[in-house]
Amino acid sequence: MTTLQKTTQALAWLVLAGAAQAATVQVTVLARDGQPLADAVVVLESAVVQAPRAPAPVQATIAQQKMQFLPAVSVLPVGSRARFTNQDGWEHHVRGRPAGLAGLNATAQQGFELRLPGKLDGQEPSSADVTLNQAGPLQLGCHLHGSMRGFVYVADTPWAVKTGPDGVAMLPDVPEGAARVRVWHPEQLLEMPATAITVVPVTLLTAPTQVVPRRRRL
Repeated sequence: MTTLQKTTQALAWLVLAGAAQAATVQVTVLARDGQPLADAVVVLESAVVQAPRAPAPVQATIAQQKMQFLPAVSVLPVGSRARFTNQDGWEHHVRGRPAGLAGLNATAQQGFELRLPGKLDGQEPSSADVTLNQAGPLQLGCHLHGSMRGFVYVADTPWAVKTGPDGVAMLPDVPEGAARVRVWHPEQLLEMPATAITVVPVTLLTAPTQVVPRRRRL
């Protein structure tokens, strides 16, 4: 490619980037019965920005408390450090591996194993940190207590958000133009197909699913 061609290509990219204004995309995710679906992860892939800048890593805490992982579902940027803490008075194990069918053939390098002693009265809970370098959903479990489940969606894009109790995910600062929206939920059996959309200044989308959410223990 000549210098002139490179300059022309760069100018074209700048014009395209300047034309793509920031918009807000609101996605309402529904369960199979039509009710709002909480803890679904909505991921947007922009056709305007082919390689968006990954969000900065963060430090997050995931607690083991009352035989549960809290929060049950976390969305964290790739490279983040997750601190697992055992708030219960008995020992817990933490097993992390790719969620869904991908976990069946996962290697040791794709997951992690921790062991956390129980919390003693008057002392800080035991904890351990894990750096999440692999994008995608992880399932958390405990070898000692098989009913314990949690999930971490490790995102390599700035447009990945978890729905709240109302089933709504808000994605700000999305470039206008062609895009695709994918929905992931811990209870889905197969990957849901992406939905093609055109992003305008305010984009509203309803995403029905076949997911039947589990009833949470209190």
